[in-house]
Amino acid sequence: MRYKHTVQYYETDRMGITHHSNYVRWMEEARVAYLDSIGLSYQGFEDKGIVSPVTSIRCDYKKTSTFADEIFIDICIREFKGVKLKIEYTMSNAAEEVVCMATSTHCFLDTDGKLINIRKEYPDIYDTLANEISNL
Repeated sequence: MRYKHTVQYYETDRMGITHHSNYVRWMEEARVAYLDSIGLSYQGFEDKGIVSPVTSIRCDYKKTSTFADEIFIDICIREFKGVKLKIEYTMSNAAEEVVCMATSTHCFLDTDGKLINIRKEYPDIYDTLANEISNL
């Protein structure tokens, strides 16, 4: 899936360059939109008592972006076995130059903080996510 974000003025620093922390926010925007597009909304997770915290983030910044740049975020599931979900993001500008390569890793917990094995407890969610794995 491809998600588009337009860099806002407040996302830039004094030098006019996008502050590095905003890329993580854009990853979340893209992840929420992606999950919605495959029928797995965050609201749906929460309604079932599932939370999916971030357990790690990795960003490799390749090029700067600035106010009003359109950033296209290509997102795919790189790994999923029922407990841990790893998502990959490729962020490019309008010229298709990569500005950031990133991954986020997530787990699934119930509202008491207990780890959930999605494969065992929610096989419908497992099937949807497992069918989205990209082995590029």
